Amino acid sequence: MKKKKEAARLTTADLVLLSLLAERPMHGYQANAELVRREVQDWAGISRPQVYYSLEKLARLGMLRTAADKNEAEGPERQVYAATARGTEALANALEREDWTTGRERPAFLTWMALSWQARRGVFARQLRRRREFLLRELAREKETLASVLQEVGHAHHEAVWMITLMIAGFETELKWIAKVEKEMKLRGKAKHPEYASA
Repeated sequence: MKKKKEAARLTTADLVLLSLLAERPMHGYQANAELVRREVQDWAGISRPQVYYSLEKLARLGMLRTAADKNEAEGPERQVYAATARGTEALANALEREDWTTGRERPAFLTWMALSWQARRGVFARQLRRRREFLLRELAREKETLASVLQEVGHAHHEAVWMITLMIAGFETELKWIAKVEKEMKLRGKAKHPEYASA
């Protein structure tokens, strides 16, 4: 039970850092650079300060150990950390949580869609165009990333490839949906049988 509680209190930043440092020891600056290279903002949203906070927290919990480094004199930013057995076990425990598979996103665009009936004339069509342009840019970027990842990992059966192809599929699906909505928006109307909660 203690292990499950420990795994539950680890944040996304903690888990990403544990996973990265289980691959190989790194110092904070290296970890940040590697997360930027892997475009972590697209799938985890971790800031630079969170990385350093997580390093300190995980070391305090015994999930990271300091590794020998010839640059130790350069300060705490250059202190090399490696995942401990306790850290990799906590990561494995956290990856068994059900909430990874049952959460729903609340994208800003979906909220906008719910409120859009209050927008001024012409805004609905303009915002759909903006969304389509954004998706096309992101789709092109993810396709470039996929090509780069495939070159690095050397095969198509890798978690990074699966993640990126899922994002690509999502963008392509939404682009088809936007095309459909643009064709149908002239037919848009209010609910015919609205129901309201009673006091």
